[in-house]
Amino acid sequence: MSSYQPSMLDLMAGPVTTLEPLPGRLERHVLTAGAWVDVLPGWVRHSDAVFETLLNDVDWRAERRQMYDGVVDVPRLLRWYGGDETLPHPTLTDARSALSEHYAEELGEEFVTAGMCLYRDGRDSVAWHGDTLGRSAHIDTMVAIVSFGSPRTLALRPRAGGHETLRFPLGHGDLIVMGGSCQRTWEHAIPKTAKPVGPRVSVQFRPIGVA
Repeated sequence: MSSYQPSMLDLMAGPVTTLEPLPGRLERHVLTAGAWVDVLPGWVRHSDAVFETLLNDVDWRAERRQMYDGVVDVPRLLRWYGGDETLPHPTLTDARSALSEHYAEELGEEFVTAGMCLYRDGRDSVAWHGDTLGRSAHIDTMVAIVSFGSPRTLALRPRAGGHETLRFPLGHGDLIVMGGSCQRTWEHAIPKTAKPVGPRVSVQFRPIGVA
């Protein structure tokens, strides 16, 4: 029997951030046209410290994009980390490694980049789209998203129609992985909401060449 007693510093530091095991815990939702999503609520346990780091230490960037006849503000803040950059919290590095290991056989390569979005409140959003600017426009791949902060709904619908819109309320530490043909044959969005919600950070892990 261990005689270890937690110190005052241990107690003040609070619970340690941990990752739940992936094998046997993920729930796969098989969609149409070869698409699927895996979901694991609460994958990152005790993730308040990660969230605080993301809010306070990331050099978030506001962007403007061409839309129709004008240039508009992107309704969220952005930061993209290449594979050669250190992620802002070691738990994110551990998460990327765990995902790469778990999906190694099915994906055939590692997750490398980390795109991040900060949704400041319910007015921030992302419109319907698929991540098809890179190789995902032509091949099956995966995008793994870990959420931190206030829950927001990730909505999914098939490009071809004929299927109800699926809604996944992603909250603090939740994981969703979109795989198969999902980026080509389905679209996803984070809709605006009039409900009072706090900030949320989405961390999207992708293989090289998927955007």
